Amino acid sequence: MSSTTENSPAKLATLNSDKPQRGIQALENSGELLVALASAGVPLSLRDLAQVAGMPAAKAFPHLVSLVKTGILRRDQAGCFSAGVLSLELGLLALQRLSPTREAAQEILTIAKATKLSVATAVLGPLGPTVVQLEESARPQHVSLRIGTVLSLVNTAIGRVFAAHLPPEVLANLLVQDEIRMAGEPWIATVNQRHSKSVEAYHEQLRIIAARGIDTAIDKPVPGIHTLAAPVFDHTGNICLVIALMGSSGSFDSSLDGALADYLRSAAQSLSHRMGYFAPAPTHAS
Repeated sequence: MSSTTENSPAKLATLNSDKPQRGIQALENSGELLVALASAGVPLSLRDLAQVAGMPAAKAFPHLVSLVKTGILRRDQAGCFSAGVLSLELGLLALQRLSPTREAAQEILTIAKATKLSVATAVLGPLGPTVVQLEESARPQHVSLRIGTVLSLVNTAIGRVFAAHLPPEVLANLLVQDEIRMAGEPWIATVNQRHSKSVEAYHEQLRIIAARGIDTAIDKPVPGIHTLAAPVFDHTGNICLVIALMGSSGSFDSSLDGALADYLRSAAQSLSHRMGYFAPAPTHAS
């Protein structure tokens, strides 16, 4: 059979379909070892790696030998296995092709369908946190956000989540312009006219948001609308997106320890993982 026939549209469609495909068991076993190593996040010995993968060491060893030969893994002088040159090359290739907004697009649709709430995605644009995707709920809601809306770093949940994960010098420069954003106010006036404890309270609020991995806004910036917002990180550990759930007051549980908050936090962490972020997930804070 010619290579043209083998790579025909019909053949490729079959390979890309959702139907269960028969694979090679040996390769799947090797894959289990790679998943175990990735989940550990540190080099592992044969015994430890086999144990994490739930596989006898005698069975794991031949797979590891082949993975080392192909460059997918390497083995150091202590006998521990870690990512090899080929793994690094494939990882860099994947990272180069990643687009945070593209990766999030389908996730936003899934979240909107699951929660039946409005869902927004924002990135940090030249003027501040900017909405780039909005899936509105089927239920009527007076959500005044639109694509391109730039949000306050002080008075919105989306903005505060960004602020909680920005370098201090970047945040300081952005706060000077907060009055031009939706729900913003002159930050210089805030610093000069209010008691210093107000500014200290804001930065303490940001520390709490960073620790618990989510923020909420009740009736702000739109009266009658509640918001939950969670960060998404890229492979460098920097915040690249914020995902927010929005709904009418009383239509959903917007508490920070509720089921929807847990769902949103989990979805954001899953998307961060897809973006190459493997650091420990944020912990809850009171």
